Amino acid sequence: MQIVKSVAEMQSICRKLRTQDGMRGFVPTMGALHKGHISLIQRARTECQTVAASIFVNPLQFAPGEDFAQYPRTFEEDCRLLEAEGVALLFAPEAREMYPDGAVTTITVPGIGDRLDGASRPGHFTGVATVVAKLFHIVAPHRAYFGQKDAAQLAVLRQMVQDLNFDLEVVGCAIVRDTDGLALSSRNKYLNGLEREQALVLHQALVRIAKSIAGGERESSTLLQIGRNILDKATGVQVDYLAIVNAESLLPVVYVEKGTLVAVAAYVGRTRLIDNFLAA
Repeated sequence: MQIVKSVAEMQSICRKLRTQDGMRGFVPTMGALHKGHISLIQRARTECQTVAASIFVNPLQFAPGEDFAQYPRTFEEDCRLLEAEGVALLFAPEAREMYPDGAVTTITVPGIGDRLDGASRPGHFTGVATVVAKLFHIVAPHRAYFGQKDAAQLAVLRQMVQDLNFDLEVVGCAIVRDTDGLALSSRNKYLNGLEREQALVLHQALVRIAKSIAGGERESSTLLQIGRNILDKATGVQVDYLAIVNAESLLPVVYVEKGTLVAVAAYVGRTRLIDNFLAA
């Protein structure tokens, strides 16, 4: 696996490869890799001749007081995992390489970028859209793979790709869960034993809503109340949002249809976690 830290070098390599290596898949990450990230790599490998990845903890998507400084960084272990999965090219720049002195341009996706996590974390999706757009320009992939756990992020990036005419496909991949149902996340490392047990209520609420949908209930207000009844009884959990929305616009819907997004975000202790599912 070739590790590249320079934007100019990565662009040069990828420009040459795009004309000779067939389909190239790309998996952007912030490191601290887990089985969810690995599933993205594995999906990319089944669909592309070459897979590239990036590790970059993007300061632009962290608001003041968030966990940028504490975000887990496990670069050597991450490299070992990526190499074992057959990643050919890893882009791992420093912040000053991605945002040199004098850089002022950002990308905002109005509306969608202000909903769900965007409402709770103002400016977050501007940081996400900006760094992902830069990565797309640098790596020039044919397909880019993201986890469904970050459903709002997926909606924002798909809108950005459409609006800015990026020549690539954004591929959403299924959430990977631990055996007890907790969605895998790099931030799970922050949870102590008690908090990890408390965090299971997010998945439990979603499962109960999913069962109600399967049983024929389609009215969003009723389904949201079913989920809130479970979340409100939980200790150590501060709900940020529980929402039933259109998966593309992230706007609330009155009735659930196939593909409707049911999403939750909550703080467990000091750790913010998200989870969701798409209605069947």
